[in-house]
Amino acid sequence: MPILVVLLRGVNVGGKNKIKMDTLRDICLTAGLRDPQTYIQSGNVVCRASRLTASLHTKIEDAIEAACSFRPAVILRTAEELDAIVAANPFAAQPGIEPNKLHVHFLYNHPAPQAAILLEKLPRQDEQIHLTGREVFVYYPHGAGQTKLTAASFDKALQTSNTARNWNTVLKLRDIARSIP
Repeated sequence: MPILVVLLRGVNVGGKNKIKMDTLRDICLTAGLRDPQTYIQSGNVVCRASRLTASLHTKIEDAIEAACSFRPAVILRTAEELDAIVAANPFAAQPGIEPNKLHVHFLYNHPAPQAAILLEKLPRQDEQIHLTGREVFVYYPHGAGQTKLTAASFDKALQTSNTARNWNTVLKLRDIARSIP
């Protein structure tokens, strides 16, 4: 039974789209997922899926909308994909990288063909951006709260939605996924 990481976009941020984690676990059970474990309040779930289908994210979105009256984007990665993402970190060998300033933007779909070119055109200060598959690694040297690079700017450039997690959260989700027997 595959282990799945479920990432919700824009929940419990700024008092909007509130969802309690026990409610989120119940919603995952309703959507057919097993053994859901949540991590922090920003919409992270590690669980088992009886089978992976192309419409599973839609099923979870539908269940959240039915229970909570809002519909966040749901982005899915398998435990194996998360391992590969961690291994692909382009900043791993770079000295001085602070984990809380390194973010991974998980993309809903594969980016547009011209994505790398469009990313280079985004207004920024000292941020470093690396597109790798369905993820964008971004190092925010002054912090993510001090940047002009927003989720919406990535959505527009890549022509798909995304949700970001800092590196510490990515590693913790990977550890949770690995701990599931």
